[in-house]
Amino acid sequence: MMHFDESMDILDAIEITEYKTKRLYIMEAQGYVLAEDIVADHNSPEYPTSGMDGYALKHADMAQGRLKIASINPAGSDEKETVQQGECIKTFTGSLMPEGSDTLIPIENVTVEDGYIIIDEPVPFGLSVREVGENYAKDEKLIGEGSSIGFPQIGVLASLNISEVTVYDKPQVAVLSTGSELLDLGEAQTNDAQIRSSNNYTIESIVTKYGGDPLHYKCIKDDRETIFEALSEALEVSDIVVTTGGVSVGDFDFVKDVIYELGCEIVLRGVRVKPGQHIIIARKENKFIVALPGFAYSSTIMALVYLVPLMQKLQRGSFSLPMVKATLKEPFVKRAKKAEFTACNLHIEEGRYVVDFEGKKTGTSAILTNMLGALALVFTSEEDQGVDAGKEIDVVLL
Repeated sequence: MMHFDESMDILDAIEITEYKTKRLYIMEAQGYVLAEDIVADHNSPEYPTSGMDGYALKHADMAQGRLKIASINPAGSDEKETVQQGECIKTFTGSLMPEGSDTLIPIENVTVEDGYIIIDEPVPFGLSVREVGENYAKDEKLIGEGSSIGFPQIGVLASLNISEVTVYDKPQVAVLSTGSELLDLGEAQTNDAQIRSSNNYTIESIVTKYGGDPLHYKCIKDDRETIFEALSEALEVSDIVVTTGGVSVGDFDFVKDVIYELGCEIVLRGVRVKPGQHIIIARKENKFIVALPGFAYSSTIMALVYLVPLMQKLQRGSFSLPMVKATLKEPFVKRAKKAEFTACNLHIEEGRYVVDFEGKKTGTSAILTNMLGALALVFTSEEDQGVDAGKEIDVVLL
């Protein structure tokens, strides 16, 4: 089995040779990755504009202390009055600054008397004047290809009068849980050895959260021919097939054998990591199989660590698990000479991250309930040792 760091390098080095794109209305594009650069075709604003309600004037005239109100300039007005010496024009937020003016004095800084303003508090030159291109300048690249589209991007696109954009299509991710003991939702239990399948629903939820499009499949029995048919079909209609179970060394662990039979190239297999050491990533052209262990905690962690970055790659994006330093409130016991992801509770106390393991059970990597609560993951490499309370440790934010 390879070092965890080596597996990350292999994952990072995967190259995609063909990307799927499509055009979407901007309000349908949220959560997608942009497949084009967005470049401004005009200045914003195009002309000097008022940044608040007040009076447009020549800064040099403030020394007079009293200026005549020549007219009113509402927002949206295209009248082009000129500020004359000794005068001002009442101007509102968003209005074009009248010609001849260079400063806007706020309403709060003046007293109005008989058609004049009395300047109670002078302001600096250029106050509250939005200069040409303050927001963005013509030919400026505002949003780069590979950016995830959220509310700020949508707002900028609308300001540019762009109604449609080209995006990378979300990867279709088929999720197959294998195991003769598994029961799907609503399926009647007929013997005590049967358990309810959760992996497929957990993985589908992760796919949705991190920008993929999940395809649901029924649970698959531990039968080589059935697994071969299901994997073949799923590989035809999806970009990534995720399996859970069948990758270890048991007599009925057929998934790893079927991957070879399908003619896939093994990208990586076996990592010194806890949980999930039997993970396999395989490739067939620009399609992938991510074979995860069957235990619920294992498959969940491995999906976060390996599947999510792969989904981002297919959209020409990038992803790395966000990591911070946190102070241990109790000792951390290193359980294996492997990289480890250990569920913990993360809080902020007195402006710093702190970690404890209250309510987290020790046992096998089947304990999915350890991921409930104020969840984060303590990460330790295989070279690390246990860490005493009060010391800092690496923590993955989820």
